[in-house]
Amino acid sequence: MSEAHKVSIAQCIEMNLKQYFADLDGETPCAVYDMVLQQMELPLLRCVMEVCDHNQTRAAQILGLNRNTLRKKLVQHRLLD
Repeated sequence: MSEAHKVSIAQCIEMNLKQYFADLDGETPCAVYDMVLQQMELPLLRCVMEVCDHNQTRAAQILGLNRNTLRKKLVQHRLLD
């Protein structure tokens, strides 16, 4: 992908949020903050765990989380084998 076509994570989130609000077609959204955090957490955990070859200690360090917190999130998202 050329430099001109790269989209930042923030830009991607913004574009998708704009589409989400447009799709609501006037309906009032609720709990958007929690929804966005929930939607981004799963792919974030999947990607970091893959990069770390599923080493929870390394993944926790990369994420800036306590290992126990990471483990709790992995269990919540059913990402533990």
